[in-house]
Amino acid sequence: MPRIRSLENPLANRRTILDAEQMQRVIRRMAGEIVEKRGGTDDLVLVGIRTRGVPLSEQIRDYIREMEGVELPLGVLDINLYRDDLSTVAQYPEVKESRLPGPIDDQIVVLCDDVLFTGRTIRAALDALIDYGRPRSVRLVVMADRGFRELPIQPDIVGHKISTKRSEMVEVRFEEVDGSCGVDVIETGEGE
Repeated sequence: MPRIRSLENPLANRRTILDAEQMQRVIRRMAGEIVEKRGGTDDLVLVGIRTRGVPLSEQIRDYIREMEGVELPLGVLDINLYRDDLSTVAQYPEVKESRLPGPIDDQIVVLCDDVLFTGRTIRAALDALIDYGRPRSVRLVVMADRGFRELPIQPDIVGHKISTKRSEMVEVRFEEVDGSCGVDVIETGEGE
């Protein structure tokens, strides 16, 4: 029997994993891990995947600037044309501008995204990046890893690993995009 969502209380099926303060602590830790694993900031370029990978990459850049006194180059990547499900997303998908801060050849690209799920978004992002050059390496940083991979893609740095069911959705919110910050798991009742 299908579940019926409660219309009286739409928050009844939502649980908070990270509030705004916890989320900022996690992003600060992630910024430190990026520098530590690289052994510095030389040749690093941060690239945020639209939409919520962008504010994640901006905040990481800000924390690295605060900790290291270095302003890392920052790019924005739109992957809509590279998606393998483009025809199912929307009849006329909106493609936005990608902007990289310069050549990425021989650079270490730190690709930032909000949620890692099947791996298909990251596959599309890798295809898009290659159109801009040949980085020395690409490192993946995600705010939330919820599992259920369909492709062999793993993050290098994870803000928070979340055990979910297929019937749940992970929502990462940033002030710049959503008007609030936090990470929630929402029961959708779908995919059971």
